[in-house]
Amino acid sequence: MREVIFDTETTGLDPSDGHRICEIGCVELVGRIETGRTFHAYINPCRPMPAEAEAVHGLSDKFLSDKPTFAAVAAEFVAFIGDARLIAHNAEFDRRFINWELRNCGHDQIPIERVGDTLVLARKKFPGAKHSLDALCTRFSIDLTARDKHGALLDAQLLSRVYVELMGGRQIGMSLGQAATHEETVAVRVERSYVAPRPHAATPEELARHAAFLKLLKNPLWEQTGTG
Repeated sequence: MREVIFDTETTGLDPSDGHRICEIGCVELVGRIETGRTFHAYINPCRPMPAEAEAVHGLSDKFLSDKPTFAAVAAEFVAFIGDARLIAHNAEFDRRFINWELRNCGHDQIPIERVGDTLVLARKKFPGAKHSLDALCTRFSIDLTARDKHGALLDAQLLSRVYVELMGGRQIGMSLGQAATHEETVAVRVERSYVAPRPHAATPEELARHAAFLKLLKNPLWEQTGTG
C-alpha cells in the first residue's frame, strides 16, 4: 500500500482570508516503510508574510521572492501524490489550503475520504495526553534535535515515523499471527523418510562396565545404614 505523508507551511490560518501555502513537503511510504522518495517545494505566496507566521516557520518575503508559485509546481505535486492515500497531522487544515490552491490552477481537489489524520489517531490512542507533533515525537523517542522551527519536509519526515508508531510500530507488514492457508501449508510440506527411534536402554556390555566401576567405590552412600 502506497501512502504519502504531507505537511504545509502557510502565511496564516485560513485561505478564504487571503492566506496561501509557502512550503509543501511529502514523504512516500510503501507498506508503511519510507522509500526515500520525497517531494519538497518552497512557494512564493504572492503576498506579504505576516510576522507571526514567519516566527513559526522562518520563511521571509525575501527568501520566498524568487521561489515558484503554486501553479508552477502543481503538476509535479499532483504527479507525486498520484492516487496514494494521504496522511497529515490536523489534516483538514492542510487539505483545505491545498484544495484552494489546486482549484485556483484548474486541478482536481482532494476528497476528505482520501486523507487520514494522525491527530485523530493520537487522540483515540492517548486520550487526555498532548497530541502535538513534538509531544508525539517525544512519546515515541523520535529525535527532534533538527527541529528548531516548523518546516514542511522535516515535519513530514517526523510525522511518517509517528504514523508508523501509531499504527503499531516496526512490526507492521510482518505476517506474525496470520494463519497460513491450506495451499500454503501443502506448498512448504517436506516429505521425510521413516527413521527408527534410537534405543535408549543400556547394552549388556555397558551394564557390565558400570558394575565393575561400582566395585571400585569405597563405602558408597547407598550401602551405608543408620545415617542421618
